[in-house]
Amino acid sequence: MNKEKRHQILTRLRDNNPHPETELEYSSPFELLVAVTLSAQATDVGVNKATRKLFPVANTPQAILDIGHDTLRDYIKTIGLFNSKAANVYKMCQILVDEHNSIVPENREALEALPGVGRKTANVVLNTAFGWPTIAVDTHIDRVSNRTKFAMGKNVVEVEKKLLKVVPAEFKVDVHHWLILHGRYTCTARKPKCGSCIIEDLCEFKEKTE
Repeated sequence: MNKEKRHQILTRLRDNNPHPETELEYSSPFELLVAVTLSAQATDVGVNKATRKLFPVANTPQAILDIGHDTLRDYIKTIGLFNSKAANVYKMCQILVDEHNSIVPENREALEALPGVGRKTANVVLNTAFGWPTIAVDTHIDRVSNRTKFAMGKNVVEVEKKLLKVVPAEFKVDVHHWLILHGRYTCTARKPKCGSCIIEDLCEFKEKTE
């Protein structure tokens, strides 16, 4: 795909949704960090249902330490892998209190050192909470990037590197949200909704659907 076509795609996505936001509900960098950590192999809808009950009770590292690991686990038990996630979030909170004065660090290395936080989670927090031009690649973005031929790669790291290379600076902060929403609602896994897609004529997917 050439750069002119990529620019047209991004322009249309921006015109359609000028101020995209994550569908995870949060009101602070810490709440976002917890929500993204909980969202691994889970839906944003499912995470929001749990955090709507958790955050009014405990939405700081110290508050989560105060309610204790078992109570935290009970709040998130409707989410997949809740046992390991509760353990990670609890350990994360202890490190944030002990080493970061309860503040989420605006630093990739420090974020990735936290339990349960990998490259994708760090990218989401840096992008969404702090406005960094990072691009977190999940299954939706990987699928859309490869299927449309926008930025092809054999794995999520390759796709991320290609996106960072080919996405112009003016689009970098928001492209993560545009692509994930496009993959979630239009360019779906089993049957993409090509007939109602705003970039269908620009997409290079050969097996388009009605």
